[in-house]
Amino acid sequence: MSDVSDPGDDAVDRVEDMEVLDPETAAAQIVEGDLVALLGERDEMRSLAQQIQADFENYRKQAMRREAAIVERASEALVEKLLPVLDSFESAVTQMPETTDPGVRKGVELVFAQLVSALEGAGLERIEADGQPFDPNEHEAVMHEDGDGEPVVSATMRTGYRLKGRVVRPSMVKVTK
Repeated sequence: MSDVSDPGDDAVDRVEDMEVLDPETAAAQIVEGDLVALLGERDEMRSLAQQIQADFENYRKQAMRREAAIVERASEALVEKLLPVLDSFESAVTQMPETTDPGVRKGVELVFAQLVSALEGAGLERIEADGQPFDPNEHEAVMHEDGDGEPVVSATMRTGYRLKGRVVRPSMVKVTK
């Protein structure tokens, strides 16, 4: 005799265990019991599928946030590397002698404007410091001079910048207090 049981054996055992009923009523009870079991399994599988779908959606959102953070850090690093170039251009434009060929002057100013525009498009903004109250979060005091009242920025030695609202380089300033 084989250990493999016939699926129908269980149904036969259940019929034999029942009170003596007419065959139609017994069959209806078996079908109803099987239907209840199948509906329970279906609900369990549906719940499991919904849980897996929710977990996957959470994973997808988390992966997108990580990707965005990586891209943001990479662009921030690039902008930080370009700040000395921006400083050099700004210095060249402001210190260029008036005797410089107008075409050369215009070309340097145009390239400087394009660089500023590209960086601003990436979210870079200047920190305006002159005349503002001293803020250690945005200003790096390198010189002090006596004055009256609260500390105020009296001169900017090096422009500071924010990238998407976060300070990437504080302004190097002279403070009067």
